[in-house]
Amino acid sequence: NMNKNNYWDNKPLQKMTPMEWESLCDHCGLCCLVKLQDEDTGEIVYTRVVCRYSNTADCSCTDYDNHSINEPECVPFPIDKVAEFEWLPDSCAYRMLYKGEKLKDWHPLNSGNLQSVKKAGIGIQSFPIVMDSESIDYEDFIIVKP
Repeated sequence: NMNKNNYWDNKPLQKMTPMEWESLCDHCGLCCLVKLQDEDTGEIVYTRVVCRYSNTADCSCTDYDNHSINEPECVPFPIDKVAEFEWLPDSCAYRMLYKGEKLKDWHPLNSGNLQSVKKAGIGIQSFPIVMDSESIDYEDFIIVKP
């Protein structure tokens, strides 16, 4: 899909409309994984525990409009803060475009198909996850950054 008119290939992030910005999300669900921050180093580590508001069937949020209210750890991704999101996975479209990279062929904007993310082995559907609950010790579920 090498169409020269693809806005995601040509338009600077800062010039995207809210709808274009939102459509960059590939619904991998990786940002919905619980992350821990080392108090001494500031390093962020991922766990395979997924937020309780995550719909793991389609990697969407079951309460997207209120996500950062219900789950204070869940941060919105405004365009003007994209530089601060280095904790997002390297496959994330927001990070890739910010770094000047092109979206991969499996990205739904290129493939035209939301299933292409899962088929490429990207996201929370590609490894065993655990739903968050009161009884979970996050340190038991630390993984390498996806």
